[in-house]
Amino acid sequence: MIQSGAPAPKLSEAAAGSLPLLTCIALSAVLMVADHRGELSPRVRATLTSAVEPLWQLAALPLSVWRWGGTHLSRQERLAGENIALRRELQLRDAQIARLEAVAQENARLRELLGGKAGYRLAVRMAGIVEVDLDPWRQRVRLDLGSAEGVEVGQAMIDAGGMLGQVVDVSARGATALLLTDANHAVPVQVVRTGLRLVAVGTGRSDALRVPNIPRSADVQVGDVLVTSGIGGRFPAGFAVGRVVSVAPDESRLFLEAEAVPAARIDRGREVLLVMRGDPEGPVGPPEDGP
Repeated sequence: MIQSGAPAPKLSEAAAGSLPLLTCIALSAVLMVADHRGELSPRVRATLTSAVEPLWQLAALPLSVWRWGGTHLSRQERLAGENIALRRELQLRDAQIARLEAVAQENARLRELLGGKAGYRLAVRMAGIVEVDLDPWRQRVRLDLGSAEGVEVGQAMIDAGGMLGQVVDVSARGATALLLTDANHAVPVQVVRTGLRLVAVGTGRSDALRVPNIPRSADVQVGDVLVTSGIGGRFPAGFAVGRVVSVAPDESRLFLEAEAVPAARIDRGREVLLVMRGDPEGPVGPPEDGP
């Protein structure tokens, strides 16, 4: 009996099924021969590399942007730090120049007075203003340095223009300074042109100082420059205090009274210089950390 089942594959169908495999083998052989003789694969790789290179660049773009941003920010921080250091150095130099110009204009008697104080050398320390008293009757500022950084009560405070005031209260990490224009503040001054010694007092206004009790025979004129006289030892001699803008008899008519514009930028600026006895004036940088 002949059993029924699936028909046996014909020879032509088996050959047709293996044709693709044979074709791939033949093509591989041709490519191998062509690559061996004509160095085909390096050119193919170069072509493929050129084709996918934009994709590689696109994939690497975020990392490149990140690195560029980090480098740019680092450069900006470095430039900002250098700018702050240069600004502080310029402020100190301006203060020194203002003092030297005032001293250069003083007469022989004042120079003799300064000669007697040749041992009085100045050191300065940069401090930042962190708070301003808004009370119109109190002209005070709060500084970011205190006793931990060597600040003491009585230290004079200046800026690039001239005398600003003095320290009146000190804590471990801060200090309060009384401005020159406070109504309770007074500073011994001297007229540069004549050497006349007077006292300038605050008015409670940031743009005006008052010089009372001037003898009627005294030679004080509009435009005269007032500098610290050094009398009393609290304020170093030679720092600019203000410029006279008016002179008139006082209420008693027995004396004259002058009004002066402060030389310092009383209501501007964020940094000041604290003056103390010590080493000569030198480079100024950011305040060092306290102990």
